Amino acid sequence: MTTTLLWLRRDLRRRDHPALAAGAAGGSAVLPVYVIDPTEAAGTGQAKSAWLAATLRATAAAFDGQLCLRLGDPAQSLLTLARETGAVRVQVSAETEPDGRERDLRVAETLAAGGVAWAETGSPYAITPGRVRNLSGKGYRVFGAFERAWRALGWSEPAAEPERPSLVTAPSDPEALMALERWQAACPVALPPAGEAAARRAWDFFRADRLERYAEDRDRADLPATSQLSPYLALGVIHPRTLLADLAGRTDPGTAKFVSELAWREFYADVLWHRPESLSRDLVPTLAGMAFDEPDASFEAWREGRTGYPLVDAGMRQLQTEGWLPNRVRMVAASFLLKDLHLPWRQGARHFRDRLIDYDAASNTHNWQWVAGTGTDAAPYHRVFNPVNQSTAADPDGAYVRRQVPELAHLPGPAALRPWEHPEGYAQGYPTRILDHAAERSESLSRYRLAVGSTVPTASRQARP
Repeated sequence: MTTTLLWLRRDLRRRDHPALAAGAAGGSAVLPVYVIDPTEAAGTGQAKSAWLAATLRATAAAFDGQLCLRLGDPAQSLLTLARETGAVRVQVSAETEPDGRERDLRVAETLAAGGVAWAETGSPYAITPGRVRNLSGKGYRVFGAFERAWRALGWSEPAAEPERPSLVTAPSDPEALMALERWQAACPVALPPAGEAAARRAWDFFRADRLERYAEDRDRADLPATSQLSPYLALGVIHPRTLLADLAGRTDPGTAKFVSELAWREFYADVLWHRPESLSRDLVPTLAGMAFDEPDASFEAWREGRTGYPLVDAGMRQLQTEGWLPNRVRMVAASFLLKDLHLPWRQGARHFRDRLIDYDAASNTHNWQWVAGTGTDAAPYHRVFNPVNQSTAADPDGAYVRRQVPELAHLPGPAALRPWEHPEGYAQGYPTRILDHAAERSESLSRYRLAVGSTVPTASRQARP
């Protein structure tokens, strides 16, 4: 019997796993392995590291305890493990992000030199980035056109799990096990339940209880309206193809909107596939001449949720305690950093990378560029989120703000959104506003005008729901 190493990365699950099925084909024994790369781990935030550790433990249980953990350079670690076990092949789900693609090329070359085959099957997406192309054979730059083509191309059915695959293992590195212990001990946030079974429970509950009203409620921060599946999707604990298969035949508005949000995730991954440099550079260089400020005390106030704008502060505090926040609140907090504090999007993207348990390079980067007006969105920089008006729509009774900001918990109803209007608004130590939004919006538009040399409309565009 031959042995195949199943190198797990962003596919920490057992169900709907094409690489697992391919690895077990022909009766090959499968040895699941996860390699902790010290270089990659050093650039991962504490919350995401802890989430990864919890997920790896759950993944090991799902594979009947047959998960081998190794610590070190992936190329040498896998080659060593193959020699230890006599494995003739390394099977993976294809990586699509720039660093991962570069790493995989290097690993495949090292393995080939050592006589070990390399095979890729499937990816973390319903449709692998690079496959959705326009009539000219190029990738899409506009979401609407991409979504239509994405839906028209379609996706395969979930992969069947091999019947009784022969799972084998090898000793894990003690240093790798100790790394998981350290990451979980240092976890700065309250993590959700980890693992494939937990992801499936969350999905089944959302589909039965919340999906019907998803289109109407998804922007409400005060309601448990979203699926909260993003941490599971980020590590491949559940595959988007599984979700899409469960929604087949449903045409209600909530389902249509949820599928559209999955398409946004795939769109950004596709953009990054075609434009890998956009991880650090503006996709659209229109604002190359924009004047930005240097981070100062106001940046720290934003990071810590002390700006004096309740919705912004509630979001940033939830990020500190949970490593997650609703999409609408992310957009409002991002706009505040960019348009009120006049800082570049990379500053905020790095902070979110360090704090989010659902960090995804493509989605995080391109959502920040969307708000900055330098990404895929057709609306330019002059769209500015008003943090007070947005709070009225996202948290009309102030319930979300009261949950996240204890200093405002005593204020009734919408008063929590405008403490400066209530006689007891600052009685519990909530900070006063660090800036005047109207003045900073005007400043942003002036800087935009100087950068592009054009007239800026006075009315800001409405943000994407």
